[in-house]
Amino acid sequence: MVKKVAFITGGASGMGLAVAEALAARTNEEWDLHLVDLSAVNLTKATSLLKNTHAHQVNVADYASLVSAFESAWSKSGRLDFVFANAGIAERDNFYEEHALDTPPPPPNSLVVDINYKAVINTSWLAFHYFRKSLAKHGRENNDAVLVMTASCGGLYPAEFCPMYSGTKAAVIHFNRAITVAYHHAGIRTFTACPSTVRTGLLSQEEWESLPESFMTPMETVVHAVVKVVDGGDIGDANGRKVAGKDNWGLTVELCGKNFYFRDGVEYCDENMRTMMTTTCMKVQLERIGKTKTEGEHGPWGGNVDKV
Repeated sequence: MVKKVAFITGGASGMGLAVAEALAARTNEEWDLHLVDLSAVNLTKATSLLKNTHAHQVNVADYASLVSAFESAWSKSGRLDFVFANAGIAERDNFYEEHALDTPPPPPNSLVVDINYKAVINTSWLAFHYFRKSLAKHGRENNDAVLVMTASCGGLYPAEFCPMYSGTKAAVIHFNRAITVAYHHAGIRTFTACPSTVRTGLLSQEEWESLPESFMTPMETVVHAVVKVVDGGDIGDANGRKVAGKDNWGLTVELCGKNFYFRDGVEYCDENMRTMMTTTCMKVQLERIGKTKTEGEHGPWGGNVDKV
């Protein structure tokens, strides 16, 4: 049995830890789990409870620190099957705070942008590199590479009380839709998970108690959806929409209550826009140049095209 390898940011608590626990508990396959987190206390606790688990204390907003974690995971495990770009924080400052009118205000606290969006970009960027190394070493038939990014229902609907948070999550959804064709062409399936309110460490106990239980999405729903897309194969949502295994990539998966739903992007404003965007999209360009390019040849966007 081949031991699979997961790299999970925000992996020592909340949704990251819950997914790690589900993978560790599997009896039909074995996983090496690389948990990336800022909290040394949470990492120590998590690694003491889960088998085959490695701790990486990392500030995901620091690129060099993130690179070091990927390098360490590769050195220890020699392959990569699943990256969960999951680390995130809540927006704590009042974006609408009023300042004295006689001087410009200080800049807003953009840490939520650094963690929730820039770190997801960097994690996805590095995942692409290490997935390619893994696919080159083990072959696509032996390495189903999967990248899942944590967004939020606040990325699908405006969350007025935390506009920067809402903006980062919308950006993650759109970022996934922008990269998914190129990543899939390289042998990597990408997804975004958009949960509604899940009880994690993002809020205090007092803040959680202020919300009705009916607003909550159980952690089990998140774990089920994430593991389902990692496993691949045919998949269906609560509305009865079916996706065949060959098309099980690039999905935006909204999670609410005990259900999950596939969410498409916005409709084109008119046929001219549809024609322009579809004829210039990467999928059409790849089909036009054929799927037999070898690595080192240049695709229509100026980057390298990996052999399919």
